[in-house]
Amino acid sequence: MNTTPNTVAFVRVIKSPPERLYRAFTDPDAKVRWEPPFGFIGKVHEWDLRVGGRYRMSFTNFSTGTTHRFGGEFLEIVENERLVVSDAFDDPNLQGSMRTSVHLRPVLNGTELTIEQTGIPAAIPLEFCYAGWQESMVQLAQLVEAEVPDAPTE
Repeated sequence: MNTTPNTVAFVRVIKSPPERLYRAFTDPDAKVRWEPPFGFIGKVHEWDLRVGGRYRMSFTNFSTGTTHRFGGEFLEIVENERLVVSDAFDDPNLQGSMRTSVHLRPVLNGTELTIEQTGIPAAIPLEFCYAGWQESMVQLAQLVEAEVPDAPTE
């Protein structure tokens, strides 16, 4: 576990090419499929994928109906290699600006995915962040590792 305050960081190897992983992070329809942790529904409200472009999303707890809204800016975009975004919650109890960095590196059996999220609001236990990211990684792997052929057309 990372020992830097208000930071989570981890590395995973995903059995998928970097291009597919990059698409999962940059396609808004894919993002709401894998990023919300178990029990949450994601929605994209704004998505302007370019350096300086903004995005807005929300995660709704399926059981309680509680919604957390957040958004930020695309700070760095290097196709199939790196994505860095700022994040901030709309909730005044979750003050501060976060920064999430995603790095993709091809390896023999897929892609090494490194994620670091800094500036997490003090009100959020880091254990909750790690648990949420672990659930998201399961869903991400299910999305990008699947080799689904196109249906034949006649």
